[in-house]
Amino acid sequence: MDFLDPDLQAYAEAHTSPESPLLRRLNRETHLNVMKPRMLSGHLQGRTLAMFSQMLRPRRILEIGTYTGYSALCLAEGLTQDGVLHTIDVNDELEDMVRRYIAEAGLEQKIQLHIGQAAEVIPTLEEQWDLVFIDADKKSNALYYDLVIDHVRPGGFILTDNVLWSGKVVEKFRPKLDKDTELMLAFNQKVQDDPRVENLLLPIRDGILVARKK
Repeated sequence: MDFLDPDLQAYAEAHTSPESPLLRRLNRETHLNVMKPRMLSGHLQGRTLAMFSQMLRPRRILEIGTYTGYSALCLAEGLTQDGVLHTIDVNDELEDMVRRYIAEAGLEQKIQLHIGQAAEVIPTLEEQWDLVFIDADKKSNALYYDLVIDHVRPGGFILTDNVLWSGKVVEKFRPKLDKDTELMLAFNQKVQDDPRVENLLLPIRDGILVARKK
């Protein structure tokens, strides 16, 4: 759910640097051939992720939830020369597509794709993270946050997607309070109350919660 007026959304995108031809092709292929294409970060959010990465110049990025690889390619734009992005997804059916686009981008040495349950893969990655992007099964947001927070360097960032939950975090936008919405409300409050971070909720698309580790 996008909360911005469609004309304002179009204006924002028109005044945002365009997708690369490769990202545009990945965007189109995802919408044509993959279920739930709304899960794709897309143009405006993709440029937001790329901008964060370019500002931070991270050496190590962790992405939880690869989907078709669009956000990984965007996040990789700011990596240092020796930087690596680890991305995790449970869906092996999309693996060939993701690896194909990683190869076409020339990022086979920069992006490491892990297929498996994120809660099992994360503890095996002995890294200190500069930037983490959480965009997987939303009921596990709190678990993923807890798994990574101690491994994020001071001054590093955790970004969590879809925290506005199609507007249902606000009472007037939901018919009833369901379990998934309860979990999202609890996660957002968890980050708000965490003294280890300072945070900012950006109303971009379905909401990105930005947490900077102190």
